[in-house]
Amino acid sequence: MRPTPTISRAPHPRLPLKRVLWAFIILILILALTSAGVSTYVGWKLTHPARKALTDSPDKHGLAFTPIEFTSRTKDVRLSGWFLPSATPSTPEKLTVIMAHGYRENRLHSGAEALKLAKELVAQDFNVMMFDFRNSGESGGSLTTVGYLEKHDLLGAIDWVRTNHPGRIALHGFSMGATTSLLAAAEEPDIVGVVADSPFNHLTRYLEDNLPVWSHLPNYPYTPLILTILPPLTKIDPDQVDALSAVDRVYPRPVLFIHSSEDGSIPYLNSESMWAKHPDKFEIWQTSGKEHARSHAKFAKEYEAKVIEFYNKLR
Repeated sequence: MRPTPTISRAPHPRLPLKRVLWAFIILILILALTSAGVSTYVGWKLTHPARKALTDSPDKHGLAFTPIEFTSRTKDVRLSGWFLPSATPSTPEKLTVIMAHGYRENRLHSGAEALKLAKELVAQDFNVMMFDFRNSGESGGSLTTVGYLEKHDLLGAIDWVRTNHPGRIALHGFSMGATTSLLAAAEEPDIVGVVADSPFNHLTRYLEDNLPVWSHLPNYPYTPLILTILPPLTKIDPDQVDALSAVDRVYPRPVLFIHSSEDGSIPYLNSESMWAKHPDKFEIWQTSGKEHARSHAKFAKEYEAKVIEFYNKLR
């Protein structure tokens, strides 16, 4: 028998280990740079949101008003708003309610029907001030800081009211504006009370858990990257937007928290955690519905009755 011929095969080529390692390192670097680039872009967009134009005005609702302009307490930006006087003249006992709108909103905060609420407050003999935070509505500025600089805008609004319409001052905020109202009241002992509708209690901690709601990106790796990139990019410190600590300096002045138990944007526990620190002076009204800061739109009569009762106690 003939021996079975052997078939020789060429050896399978192997990539050098170093080349494989370099390819892996380059891939990781590309992914890291891409993630950092996406995070920087999204972080920039979140702090530079497009302005929402004003689509309504008090005169369309039969309300007298004065267009106003003033500066933020930081003196770096001019802010615009309206002053809606009550039917009777201002006195030292007159209460002026300053409204503070939410993120990506303007003085109208249409989802909360803020102008409709203002009309009811004016009818109950309160003055009302409505204004746009920086980078919102008709105000100046190009950066939104979710409470960090907005606190100074609200303090500027307080300065304007104190100068032009001396009397008692209360704050009524929605979402970001609610948190900002607590921060401002903590620094201004003259503020006699606050209505905080759907606030977050601490910006860093809130964003660590909920940034995907606003960024529309997976939590990891983007949330840690955005929170690392944003402070040096915008020169703001989100840890200073700390309403959970601020309420201790608001106390013993009264605060009415309003928050839906099903809020999908800012969880109800944010309000509950602040209310629970001082339940002897703070009140909380738990509403329903998954929409954020829309309790007034959904429960207008009950909402108006509760806040008017609250403000009447501050006269």
